[in-house]
Amino acid sequence: MIAHLDLQRTNKPYEAQMAEALQRVAASGWYVLGKEVATFEENWATYCGTDHCVGTANGLDALTLIFKAFDFEAGSEVIVPANTYIASVLSVTHAGLTPVWVEPDLATYNLDPLLIEKQITKRTKAILAVHLYGKCCDMAPIWDLAKKYNLKVVEDAAQAHGATYQNRKAGNLSDAAAFSFYPTKNLGAIGDAGAITTNHADLAAKLAALRNYGSKIKYHNDYAGINSRLDELQAAVLNVKLTYLDTENQRRRELAARYLAEIKQPELVLPSAETLLQDAWHLFVVRHAKREKLIDFLMHQKVQTTVHYPVPPHKQPAYTAYNHLSFEITEAIHNQVVSLPLSPYLTDAEADHIIASVNASWD
Repeated sequence: MIAHLDLQRTNKPYEAQMAEALQRVAASGWYVLGKEVATFEENWATYCGTDHCVGTANGLDALTLIFKAFDFEAGSEVIVPANTYIASVLSVTHAGLTPVWVEPDLATYNLDPLLIEKQITKRTKAILAVHLYGKCCDMAPIWDLAKKYNLKVVEDAAQAHGATYQNRKAGNLSDAAAFSFYPTKNLGAIGDAGAITTNHADLAAKLAALRNYGSKIKYHNDYAGINSRLDELQAAVLNVKLTYLDTENQRRRELAARYLAEIKQPELVLPSAETLLQDAWHLFVVRHAKREKLIDFLMHQKVQTTVHYPVPPHKQPAYTAYNHLSFEITEAIHNQVVSLPLSPYLTDAEADHIIASVNASWD
């Protein structure tokens, strides 16, 4: 079976370096907000091209803290893509804000800039740009709208490590950006981990306090913060793996290029190739009206697939107040998408088999 993602295989090349890094932390006697976190924050800010990075316990906390740090009035509105993973929306509602759903561009699966403006009201305070599947949103028109209406722009870059837009990396395309380093991400820890990047010094200082009980000085609390600190052990792992990120992303692009050129299955909708070399290719997502048949056939061919994601946020039981809404494009996407294996450690022979299996007559 070709797994959709095999984390043991993914982490195998770093085993010795990770073991050394973890032992170094264990021997240091300093386990919270120490040298490893400070080093990773500096390394990740440099990689993204930003002035500041604040490590957090996970990606959801990173995104939630950004919205809390802005101090918007309760009930203020945030533009969100209707087809995102639920974590993007949870960050908005956890901060006491109201999500306003906007359909995606079917060609990119990201926010359709042409549909945003008509959803902006006097209560709108921010636009959340989710770089879904590793492709950056079309940010220029989003920046224009933000300037016109005096809005904040926030990136959910959880799936976009190393993706670029107009020669700038994800994480450096907004007022603040949230990253997840969940183990399945392009840059994955061996547990939960996250970070925020920004070019605003005051915001970075506030976020650093908010993730640490609202404290800048021990036992003195300026804000009603939370405990969401990037762990020293996870930071040590991330410092090791960051040195391989560009190489692994290049392998992802090579595999994506093969899929785009060689998959010829009728009625199968492939992702856009327009920004092939800029995308991080966290996932290779295709669409088919008979998705379940495709999944079953590929499983019989020993190719494991995954659905990202079967149910859109506005149809989840967690958001019953929005269940009555209907977004035709979003719902079609969630009913048809399926992710093919795309790991940087997938072999050429495995890619051959995946392509041949998808191209086979199965309907």
